[in-house]
Amino acid sequence: MLDAIVQREWEYRYYSFNTKWADGEQMASMRNGQGDGWFCVFGAPGVFLKGFDHESDMSPWKMEVPKVWPGVLESVPEVFKPCVEEPALSPSETTFCIWRTQQDTRWNTGNVAYPGGDDPDGSSWMLSILDGNARTYREWAENYFECSIGLSPVQQVYEQKPLTPDLVRELNASIVLASLLDDASEIGYPVAPS
Repeated sequence: MLDAIVQREWEYRYYSFNTKWADGEQMASMRNGQGDGWFCVFGAPGVFLKGFDHESDMSPWKMEVPKVWPGVLESVPEVFKPCVEEPALSPSETTFCIWRTQQDTRWNTGNVAYPGGDDPDGSSWMLSILDGNARTYREWAENYFECSIGLSPVQQVYEQKPLTPDLVRELNASIVLASLLDDASEIGYPVAPS
């Protein structure tokens, strides 16, 4: 919702969420316009997240014969195979994959022999925004969108406070709440009654 407020043009947003992505499924995504991104599908089986760092040593495009790094996708449970094969999720562009079924007590990855380096698959930098800290988003957004953003309104969105005209104005003084109603509906974000 924050990206939708700060950046009105969908194609320039970094993060997005769609509660109506597919029947019984929701999808979050990140794309930076430079080829890096991730998709996270929420559905009845659980949560499936795959990502691609084009500069990673594990990038399929750095191999003589392009293919997903061994071990990344082979252990994905059968219930998530439709996600692995979904063309919209760019399956051939994968450097990391994590999942958690409804029955799991922890997140899982495949049995991967990682190359050297601090973040060989790109998952650390790409998923660091998911720490639940409003400051993390604020710092990132001010740098990426090159604007000043108050911490209090970001925290309110993190707490799922309903959108109000004042909250929207604090985040982006150039728009009005009415222009966000379609986005809020797609994202499933609450809007205060008018």
